[in-house]
Amino acid sequence: MNDSPAARLQLLFEGHRLTPTQRRIAHSMVRRAADVPFLSSVELAELAGVSQPSVTRFAVALGFDGYPALRKHLREVAPPEAATGKDALNEYQQAVQAEIENLRHLSALLEDPEPVERAGRLLAASRPLPVLGLRAASSQARGFVYFASKVHPDVRLLDEGGSMLADRIDAARLAGASALLCFALPRHPKEVVETLAYARSAGLSVVTVADSAFAPVAAHSDVLIPAAVGTGLAFDTACAPMLLGRVLLEAMCDDLPDAQARLEDFDTRAAARGLFVE
Repeated sequence: MNDSPAARLQLLFEGHRLTPTQRRIAHSMVRRAADVPFLSSVELAELAGVSQPSVTRFAVALGFDGYPALRKHLREVAPPEAATGKDALNEYQQAVQAEIENLRHLSALLEDPEPVERAGRLLAASRPLPVLGLRAASSQARGFVYFASKVHPDVRLLDEGGSMLADRIDAARLAGASALLCFALPRHPKEVVETLAYARSAGLSVVTVADSAFAPVAAHSDVLIPAAVGTGLAFDTACAPMLLGRVLLEAMCDDLPDAQARLEDFDTRAAARGLFVE
């Protein structure tokens, strides 16, 4: 079982019905899991962009008398830190270490393969398969589609916003689509939330890769698998979401009986065209 700070926080939040503001606080705590036990309620409120009373109400919603009791609990369950010389690492090294922690958390999450296997079945059965990713998530969606198109007969990339998004979802549904895969990363565009709501109203099952189980898209996802992003640099880093996309691709291949034949056919045609430098 994973004993990372982020994993402990996720476990603490499970089973609680949180308001949107409280989910925002929870999301901020997961992103800064190692620091949270040492933050004051004012500092946590500033981090989450909420009021200090909201932090107090959040702690009470989790079953504590107030924020001091919550912070005391987090300090008690935190393992003692070894003298690793973390402060001696420069900001680039710290960003890499944070991503390594995100990958460890993802590895622990995948100890239960059922959500990924369920997602793989949904994606494999959808013909066509629309894949949504806007703004920061567009590269994740595009990378998934690049590889998925080698094993899936009809994968459709949705990486541009606008009024035609709904039209393209309608077209996919009329062509036989039964599911949609979404990559949702911060900052979360309002349009993504609206598009997922529309997709579900059209009858599609939504599989989502998001940075947190408390992301705004959670309410519009049938299967949501979280993979944290790194926040130590000026722009977020997304190693864990990218890897999770490949894991979903693997699970999808397991439910596509002709996936291997398609790959072999691609390799044969690529060799005949001299596509790659050997």
